[in-house]
Amino acid sequence: MIDLGVCYYPEQWPRELWERDARHMRELGLRVVRIGEFAWSRIEPRSGELCWDWLDEALDTLHRHELRVVLGTPTATPPKWLVDAHPDILAVDEHGHARGFGSRRHYCFSSPVYREQSARMVTLMAERYGRHPAVCAWQTDNEYGCHSTVLSYSRAARERFRIWLERRYGTLQALNRAWGTVFWSQEYTDFAQIDPPAGAVTEANPSHRLDWRRFASDEVAEFNRLQVDILRRHSPGRDVLHNFMGFFTEFDHHRLARDLDVATWDSYPLGATQNFFLDADEKRRHAFTGHPDIPAFHHDLYRGMCGGRWWVMEQQPGPVNWAQWNPAPHPGMVRAWTWQALAHGAEVVSYFRWRQAPYAQEQMHAGLQRPDGSDDLGAIEAAQVARELDALREPLRAARTRRRAQVALVFDYASLWMADIQPQGRDYLALEACFRAYSALRQLGLDVDILAPQAALDGYALVVLPAQLRGDATLAENLRRSKAQVLLGPRAGSKTEDLQIPDGLAPGVFAQLAAVQVQRVSSLPPGVELELRLGDDGPTLRATRWCEQLALRGAQVQARLGEAAGGGAALTRMDDCWYLGAWLDQAGWVALIEHIAPAAGLAVQRLPEGLRISRVGELMVALNFSDSPVCWEPPQGEATRLLGARELPPRGLTIWKLLPAASAH
Repeated sequence: MIDLGVCYYPEQWPRELWERDARHMRELGLRVVRIGEFAWSRIEPRSGELCWDWLDEALDTLHRHELRVVLGTPTATPPKWLVDAHPDILAVDEHGHARGFGSRRHYCFSSPVYREQSARMVTLMAERYGRHPAVCAWQTDNEYGCHSTVLSYSRAARERFRIWLERRYGTLQALNRAWGTVFWSQEYTDFAQIDPPAGAVTEANPSHRLDWRRFASDEVAEFNRLQVDILRRHSPGRDVLHNFMGFFTEFDHHRLARDLDVATWDSYPLGATQNFFLDADEKRRHAFTGHPDIPAFHHDLYRGMCGGRWWVMEQQPGPVNWAQWNPAPHPGMVRAWTWQALAHGAEVVSYFRWRQAPYAQEQMHAGLQRPDGSDDLGAIEAAQVARELDALREPLRAARTRRRAQVALVFDYASLWMADIQPQGRDYLALEACFRAYSALRQLGLDVDILAPQAALDGYALVVLPAQLRGDATLAENLRRSKAQVLLGPRAGSKTEDLQIPDGLAPGVFAQLAAVQVQRVSSLPPGVELELRLGDDGPTLRATRWCEQLALRGAQVQARLGEAAGGGAALTRMDDCWYLGAWLDQAGWVALIEHIAPAAGLAVQRLPEGLRISRVGELMVALNFSDSPVCWEPPQGEATRLLGARELPPRGLTIWKLLPAASAH
């Protein structure tokens, strides 16, 4: 399947529009429609009163126009009658206040009543529509954890947390040892004494906080599995998927995705550019295009979760309503974002949404159509992609087995939680470190596979671990056996599974690989910069935010801090393992990858500003995210052009087919 789709809410529009809408979707080239994920109150307006007629008609209408349907389970929005009957289903914040009705995601994953009610509703939907010819897939819930809803401090969560801890540790002695509760007289003598880590006078025990995060992550996965099992039982042969979010790390997506057929995510490049950790200049430069590596980072992250099967479930088609500022994308960007996703292997790119609603919380959020039913710019660009896709469908389908990238980036959710719990410096953001390393690789023209720590690493030329705080002995052994060049970022192996400093100090289980020992760390305040030079005649880089004092245990120095910082080692190498002991900015990461690439046998080139290259099978897609024309083409004799020109206009793209010799690289 290689198709375009759209998110549609028939319950929000008069029935007389449904036929026209379905017809026009087909005319634009859309083939997949997601519906139903917020429709509980229309399906069941009162307890036990089921109204299926409108959903029957909606599905039949879409099917009549040969549109395939992804049917969402509506558990993200329990209706008011259910909340009134069972107020204990509401999530509770850390201050003990219930999160009230009136928006969405107002439930607690641990609530036994809500699990029962969710199972009941999902079963009813699956029994009725599980074999409907229009239904090609199911989406569980919607955006698990959005609006900071993973953690709930309810009574049910507290009780389930205690059970979870007893299963994990077995004895109080083991828990007390793992948490170091002898410190500050925190020792427990009964699992019933343990509460969620909230309301402490000062910082709660960090190991307690980590296990609370792990428990909450497991609760999300269990809630999802409950739905998946029902859907598989009543709707065999249909894919089950969930729509994840960008830069969201509150639960372990790798674990949850093991129960899915397809990982999907919601791509809003402009909103993410404005809301996250980019600096002011980056936000200004990418205000109308989005940072080019934000969508790609998530495409590669989610592609690594379900055996390579992934979609974009919600693609931004115009201005959104939820960011700090909400600029409208430049003309051409919806087309460019769509092709970027296809170039990273997406099976479906689905736009959010069909028509902009004139009421309620998202009335300022654009759709493919304006509220009056006229086509907005996003619809015009989606139709253009559909025509281009029709012309290139066969070569794109032939390229669907995406060749493995030469570079892997290891992404570990537990390490990100550890850094959040003990950042040591206010601006130490492990997620940003992962993104900066990824962006540097992409700026040098490299494709990247983003992998879980337990993934196989054989066959990669370079494995990058920008923020692997958690010591993982199996990962260390896989790195050793991979024969790749390995780059460990600062703080690698600095914490045990229990969030303690390892015996022998950092990098802990990676010490044999790196042949260094971290003896002291410094978090650097804003405005403090340390210079370091790559090699004898390499570029001078800037270290900010974080710096480590390294003792050599056999490794060779590759870069030293400037004399003002004591001249200590900042980058070391032991055989195939490189260890970076400082926080680098974006330019520093580019220079570092460029320096290491020859040892990995990687041919790199600094791409022009805003240009990104992606390869899928035998196809190569070049995208120009800048405001100026860019001339670029593969080395002579490597490819033939299928779409576009050698000079890419602003927000333009060109597609090549690689020749056999080049495809084998």
